[in-house]
Amino acid sequence: MKIIALNGSPRKKNNTATLLEYALKGAASRGATTELIHLYDLDYKGCISCFACKTKGGKSYGRCAVQDDLTPVFSRIEASDGIILGSPIYYGTVSGEMKSFMERLLFPYTEYTSAYSSVFPRKIKAGFIYTMNVPEDMMQEIGYPQQFKLHQATLQRIFGASEYMCSTDTYQFDDYSKYVSSRFDPEKKLQRHKEIFPQDCEKAFLMGARFAEEGE
Repeated sequence: MKIIALNGSPRKKNNTATLLEYALKGAASRGATTELIHLYDLDYKGCISCFACKTKGGKSYGRCAVQDDLTPVFSRIEASDGIILGSPIYYGTVSGEMKSFMERLLFPYTEYTSAYSSVFPRKIKAGFIYTMNVPEDMMQEIGYPQQFKLHQATLQRIFGASEYMCSTDTYQFDDYSKYVSSRFDPEKKLQRHKEIFPQDCEKAFLMGARFAEEGE
């Protein structure tokens, strides 16, 4: 049993990475081996629209033909029993590194048929953890869940099963006084981080545990 988490945040020790680490702890608690990959450590670009993954009889059909730092990552994902993607929300969507990664990961497995069926070699669990500065009511008002549900449907179609969780109103700075950030109340942010973020960590832990249990 192998569960892989992919961090789409440039930070390796903050909210997104922490939640992914808790998810992997949950998976490990159920006997899974785990791996955390920081996408910002890798050298790659998004899809270049070469369509080698769609060419009839091509040696790269159903696989990304571009050779770079993502190539071994895709091989490890194919050998895994579950993946958990994590990203902060920047200007209403996932980080640029995560977006480019998703293009490269998902498009080759999407077959151009009437059902857009998947050519991923087997069924695995796929999840997403989103972190964001906005509070939950604003997340709903802006319409973020529509995007999250679209990602969920795509991951489910490609891999077989998918779920997601959100951590809202996150604590961004160790010292808010250093930044132009009068919109926020640092004390309230810190209090929420102390009270609510541990609950989000527990939710992530349970997600990882489910992935390991259901993948057995």
